[in-house]
Amino acid sequence: MEILLNIKDLQKSYTKGSPVLKIDELSIEKGKTTAVVGESGSGKTTLMRLIAGLESPDKGSIVSEGKIYTNERVLLSPNKRHIGMVFQDHALFPHLTIFKNLAYGLPDQDNSKEVIKELLNLVALDGFENRYPHELSGGQQQRVALARALAQKPNILILDEPFSNLDSSLKLQLRDEIFTILKKTNITTLFITHDMDDAIYIADEIVVLKDGKIIQKGDIDALYKKPNSLYIASLFSKVNVLNFNHLEFFKLTVQKDKVYAIRHQDFIINEDTEYQTTGAVLKSIYQGTHYLNSIKISDQYILKLSSQQKLEGIVKIGFFESDLLIF
Repeated sequence: MEILLNIKDLQKSYTKGSPVLKIDELSIEKGKTTAVVGESGSGKTTLMRLIAGLESPDKGSIVSEGKIYTNERVLLSPNKRHIGMVFQDHALFPHLTIFKNLAYGLPDQDNSKEVIKELLNLVALDGFENRYPHELSGGQQQRVALARALAQKPNILILDEPFSNLDSSLKLQLRDEIFTILKKTNITTLFITHDMDDAIYIADEIVVLKDGKIIQKGDIDALYKKPNSLYIASLFSKVNVLNFNHLEFFKLTVQKDKVYAIRHQDFIINEDTEYQTTGAVLKSIYQGTHYLNSIKISDQYILKLSSQQKLEGIVKIGFFESDLLIF
């Protein structure tokens, strides 16, 4: 594993209150796509801006392959960090053609035609060089923005919520296209997003931020199978928190100081399992890929779970101990 970017003891505050970002250590692997996931206010945008040099930290260091971006003595300007950025609003020059947008700032103007031809081919926009941004769809504009960032041959590419302004069908198409481009170029990428589905699809590794701190980092399998908190588990799918009284229905003895949960889809219906109970189906609503069910276990306990088939009447509900999440 070759590390491209290393961050240590990084901290940033905008007021005299608590820091909006406080990272003890974060390493980004070369050639991989790392998603930084967090809700609004989690610190992900601040982290992006600190790495890019658009903000200065209160303390800490950011180093890329021995090159100091920032520490207690050094603050390297953004144009010397070799970082390409793609923003959610594309940030294209509206008065310039696609060719001139891509040519802007190219280090080798003599070879610009050949470079731009390769870039347009990479992002599947051959023949679009003489068009203007307003003549392109939102997805096409985003691909031009990506090509422009890649034209600088950056060491690190930062994608800042690139799908947030697109409708769902265009988003899925562009997500697939960007994934393909990133794999072709093998460029180290930081993908900033609030959407875990996008992170799962694109990233090799996921960093989850909450309240300015990293609460878990790992590949998708590690975060899904071994979440270190209920918050992490709920990012992937809906979960049921099962308290002491709930678990008594399943005849499971538990520790009262622990939090127990299980994902909607991990309940087993009408089959024998390690722990089970029965309930009456109140409603079973089709959600497109599954049914969402409300099942009455008792007068005080209505359980939510998903199933592949519509449920009716009295059903047997159970789960295996291996699917139980304990925090």
